[in-house]
Amino acid sequence: MDKLNLLRIFATVVNQRSFVNAASVLGLSPSAVSKAITRLEDDLQIQLIFRTTRSITLTTAGNDYANHARTLLRDLDDCENRLQEENQLAHGTLRINLPVSYGRQYILPLLTDFCAEYPNINLNVSFEDSYVDMIEHSIDVTIRSGTLEDSSLVARQLSPMDFLICASPDYLENKRAILPNEYDKHAWIRFRFRQSGRLNPIMVKKGNRILYTDPGRDFIVDDGEASASLCAAGMGLAQLPHFTLRSWLDDGKLCVIAPYLRAPKFGVWMIYAKRDYLPVKIRLFTDFIETRISAGGETPRHTWAEQYS
Repeated sequence: MDKLNLLRIFATVVNQRSFVNAASVLGLSPSAVSKAITRLEDDLQIQLIFRTTRSITLTTAGNDYANHARTLLRDLDDCENRLQEENQLAHGTLRINLPVSYGRQYILPLLTDFCAEYPNINLNVSFEDSYVDMIEHSIDVTIRSGTLEDSSLVARQLSPMDFLICASPDYLENKRAILPNEYDKHAWIRFRFRQSGRLNPIMVKKGNRILYTDPGRDFIVDDGEASASLCAAGMGLAQLPHFTLRSWLDDGKLCVIAPYLRAPKFGVWMIYAKRDYLPVKIRLFTDFIETRISAGGETPRHTWAEQYS
């Protein structure tokens, strides 16, 4: 029997001044209560209670111990009640980590409405394309694109990850359609992952297969927005995720030159730690973002890029 449970039994016996009454309150037998007090006294090597056939009397040590036990149990109950209450209230600081392109284009425009709806939740937002240890950095929610490794974290998919090959209108001027077998004749703006140093391959769909190619001339950057900017400046072709390209296509600064390609197992994920009791601020935020992204036409199975088929 754990010490905390013994303390609760002892405090109940003291309050009830009787093993029988304490047993009734606790839902135990009188003998179980008596054995618990004996166990506590044996553990302390101190007598806490003088027992008689009709009543109990605290020893001097027992009276001192009872006062400390009451204080400890009351403080613990107060702490538990406060934590449970806070866990169910829409307030506090929510720490969010976002990838740069997706965060700026998809999430930032939604935060004003979220804060208006939940004014007592304060947001602490950081941007990072590289992997961030959520536990080490005390992050409540992160959004990540790409593939997921097996982990103990909860991952809710917001959308697939569709790739489009683009060029600027100026680059395409006076050019006929650019075919896949001609890709190696063009310059490419390539994305390099900061942590691994690996270049993202150019993916081409042939039938039901996805082929990975490595065209010749490259401009290499480690930022998706920089890739789109160089492509819009006419520096070459670029294959980028749909979420990076949305505003560039809407503004007419880039043109799609090939059907969209959905990379298997790739997606956009909203991630948070697995808990038995999810804090309400995390639940409200993740539900809000999922609902708004879905209302914008993207779901775990669909993106707007499907129009380029």
